[in-house]
Amino acid sequence: MAEEQTLIPRVKLGSQGFEVSKLGFGCMGLTGAYNAPVPEEVGISIIKYAFNKGITFFDTSDIYGPYTNEVLVGKALKELPREKIQLATKFGIVEIGSNKIEVNGTPEYVRSCCEASLKRLNVDYIDLYYQHRIDTTVPIEDTIGELKKLVEEGKVKYIGLSEASPDTIRRAHAVHPITALQMEWSLWTRDIEDEIIPLCRELGIGIVPYSPLGRGFFGGKAIVESLPANTFLESHPRFQGENLERNKILYAQMEKLAKKHGCTIPQLALAWVLHQGDDVAPIPGTTKIKNLDNNIGSFKVKLSNEDLKEISDLVPINEVAGDRTHDVFIRCSWKFANTPLKIEN
Repeated sequence: MAEEQTLIPRVKLGSQGFEVSKLGFGCMGLTGAYNAPVPEEVGISIIKYAFNKGITFFDTSDIYGPYTNEVLVGKALKELPREKIQLATKFGIVEIGSNKIEVNGTPEYVRSCCEASLKRLNVDYIDLYYQHRIDTTVPIEDTIGELKKLVEEGKVKYIGLSEASPDTIRRAHAVHPITALQMEWSLWTRDIEDEIIPLCRELGIGIVPYSPLGRGFFGGKAIVESLPANTFLESHPRFQGENLERNKILYAQMEKLAKKHGCTIPQLALAWVLHQGDDVAPIPGTTKIKNLDNNIGSFKVKLSNEDLKEISDLVPINEVAGDRTHDVFIRCSWKFANTPLKIEN
């Protein structure tokens, strides 16, 4: 007998009516980052498989590759019904160096990036267009003002921000409604819970957690399986030396709790994120069908408020060893934002 397919719920992000699958798919890894790039036909098949399983919310960016990820996603979309897809991409990062990042939020750059992404994706419009990182040399009002024009022209449906400070979010939202905020949020990265999450809910902004499995940590990377070759995780603070040994203790505790709930560790970790509200749509990525199926299986894990507290207490944020990221562009975005958060790495 065929196994019954898990129904992926639908949720609305923001207050403008943007509806997505509760579980999205982060496409970045298909063209390399956490691992070597997969062959084009494999990447396309994974996106199509995700869609056939009920995932309709796909996330990419012009900097992934760079550019190659959008091209891949565009080719996959050609084999899917566009009207049933919620496509998100991002602009704003010009170049990433070893110790610096170049960002650009000028109106001219916003427009040129949008036009280029539309061509690479081979679509007439982008459902959700994020400013990937904030250019603090350009008033956010100028950047959002140009995005607003793109909305009026029908090239963009909804506007999003990524890794923005509270003040930036408020000022942007005053120019045009921000539909979604993309931030790192997982069991071991919960910095946004104090200020950002309450602000989003005050303003009616949806939350799109990236790296909801702790950049693969709760999927077993560096614990039960070795890190892939050519992965940036090799230099990630939480996957190195003494930090990793301390974090392995947290993993072992999660392993016990997963057995109690009759699920895998990644399913428990992802279920915790999925249970954070009906305005939350995480976007885990993977290059393996079995991992994608495992992620979808998280919906079968039902957690009470007591369960959520037990899981949160099991991974105390102050006991996670190492900075949440080593990439300089996140540090720059937070450090120089108008009202910096407390979590300057």
